[in-house]
Amino acid sequence: MTEVNNTPEDDKVEKQKKHDAESAADLEKVTDFAEEKEISGTDLTSLLANLGTERQKKKILQLEKEKELAKVPIKKEDVELIINELEVTKQKAERTLRENGGNLVAALTALVKA
Repeated sequence: MTEVNNTPEDDKVEKQKKHDAESAADLEKVTDFAEEKEISGTDLTSLLANLGTERQKKKILQLEKEKELAKVPIKKEDVELIINELEVTKQKAERTLRENGGNLVAALTALVKA
């Protein structure tokens, strides 16, 4: 029977090889986690079509909201008061008043909090 005498240098080399192998295995576990997926042309087309549809829906809802706001009656004096006291544009004063149902106090409160 032959005995192999390992020197301290041989032990260091073996430990380093073992450590390198373990590190490579750990790195492989981390980097292999995400899968690559292919997106087909039809999937991309349908996604873009859905995006366009969503934008159209938002635009329609916004126009409907604008129509509803335009129906809210507001007083010219209230608009002038907001413009003079808070130094906002006429459009901002009118919109805020309409959003608050023509209520001056609620509109002023909303503008101050904004």
